Amino acid sequence: MGQKQLKEMSFLDHLEELRWLLVRSTLAIIIMAFLTYFVSDYLFDTIIFGPTRPSFYTYRWFCDLSHQLNFGESICIEELPFIIQNTEMEGQVNMFVWMCLLAGFILAFPYILWQIWGFISPALYPNERKNAKFFIFISSLLFFFGVLFGYFIIIPMSVNFVATFTVSEMVKNQFTLESYIGMFKTSVIAGGLFFELPIIIYFLTKLGLVTPEFLRKYRKYAIVIVLIVAAIVTPPDVVSQTIVAIPMLIIFELSVIISSIVYKRKIKNEQLS
Repeated sequence: MGQKQLKEMSFLDHLEELRWLLVRSTLAIIIMAFLTYFVSDYLFDTIIFGPTRPSFYTYRWFCDLSHQLNFGESICIEELPFIIQNTEMEGQVNMFVWMCLLAGFILAFPYILWQIWGFISPALYPNERKNAKFFIFISSLLFFFGVLFGYFIIIPMSVNFVATFTVSEMVKNQFTLESYIGMFKTSVIAGGLFFELPIIIYFLTKLGLVTPEFLRKYRKYAIVIVLIVAAIVTPPDVVSQTIVAIPMLIIFELSVIISSIVYKRKIKNEQLS
């Protein structure tokens, strides 16, 4: 779709394009969710409930790291004293459907990005529209890295913290299936979307809604927020908090650099025109 076609499109035409974008994206999610049904045992037993076991990869890696840093057994996970129980009549059915849809959304994410790019590309310059494959590849890669960060770092640290924290020995941890799945969904989606921050900042800078000066001005607040989040989702030790905080700070700094590059190019183009 060229610039001429874009100008000829009415508001209703744009709504129609948006409607079909949502329809195609939803269908892609449903199809991928349906495919996960055939590996649902592996999805739930190995992936979703993997972080509830002391043998989970992250716990073993932290324990090895603890030994290498001469911390002894300080961050080794020997036991996770809790159980997960279902308290709703249709609880397991609902969780099964929602987790299949979540897996479908993650697997269909590159296609959804391709649909979004097709919707916004007519408003871009011709040289920018040529970067479609690069945009989809980088955005998908960042999203998947964020999902893995949420799964291998945020979820195990959160599970370890809530499983071992107690106000009294009289209280035993028995978490509901809904609360665990809710934490799982929030962690992986939040991780994936947070890692999309450089892409979001790129477009916000191009639209003039964000500047590098704005990001630098509020950098100290961003650092404080990241450290607070790291402190909340991790056990009270410096190693775990650092492991969570560093990737988040790197993503923010990368966003500042991208904003600076885009802003300079934007100013240069305005001066030439």
